[in-house]
Amino acid sequence: MMQKQLYLFGFFIFFGLFLTAQEGEVINHIFEGNEQAQAEVFDEAEMAYRRALSKEPEKPEALYNLGNTHYQEQDFEEAKQRYFQTQKATENKSSKHHAFHNLGNVLMKQKDYAKAVEAYKNALRNNHQDEETRYNYALAKELLEKKQDQQQNQDQNDQQDQQDQNDQQDQDNKDQNQEGDKDKDSGQDDEDKEGDEGDDKEDKKDEGDQNKEKQPKEGEQEKEQPSQPRKTELSPEQVKSLLEAMSNQEKKVQDKVNAEKVQGTPVRGEKDW
Repeated sequence: MMQKQLYLFGFFIFFGLFLTAQEGEVINHIFEGNEQAQAEVFDEAEMAYRRALSKEPEKPEALYNLGNTHYQEQDFEEAKQRYFQTQKATENKSSKHHAFHNLGNVLMKQKDYAKAVEAYKNALRNNHQDEETRYNYALAKELLEKKQDQQQNQDQNDQQDQQDQNDQQDQDNKDQNQEGDKDKDSGQDDEDKEGDEGDDKEDKKDEGDQNKEKQPKEGEQEKEQPSQPRKTELSPEQVKSLLEAMSNQEKKVQDKVNAEKVQGTPVRGEKDW
């Protein structure tokens, strides 16, 4: 892409008699800047153009040539600003064409193809016969379409990656839920097992209580045992009296038995025939 130049060699000499002193000074600074730019001493050229703009801030030639100097120094942001100011400051269609053309070149360097297409389009509106601008316009459109296709593919890949991540997250959540259900079932089984063990313990407790109820209490056990005869020691006199009483009693019984025998015996009599 060739950078279009807009230098003003010899212009101020022919019309020098009709320029004011300030205008002549501005032209001199522009002329000085052009000489430094041709010698590729771009820092000196930049200072010369800036001196011209300090006298006349909207001088299109100074703005445009300063933009070219920034472009050569690869300061594309500054160059873009100067070209934009140029097309604003001039009513000349040729100057506008050059400013938009070079603005498109800067945007191509920045790979801002959409804005480059618009810049070249505006350049062609001011000079539709410039084949170089037309070529750059077609190239910018081609690069823009390629970039859009790449961006679309990237977006689709990003969407697919996001969908894969969502699917994986859903699967992980599902696995966690299933694992949680297994833990819950295991916990329920343990709880049921503990409940059964508790029931067994309760049954054993009830059985123990029943056995305990069947067993007599300490006091009752002593009460239900047959009373043992108490051993009593008698004095000799008591033993003697007891023996005498028993002997008398036995005698009375014997006398009574003998009396009953006498009374019960029939009396035999003589025969009456």
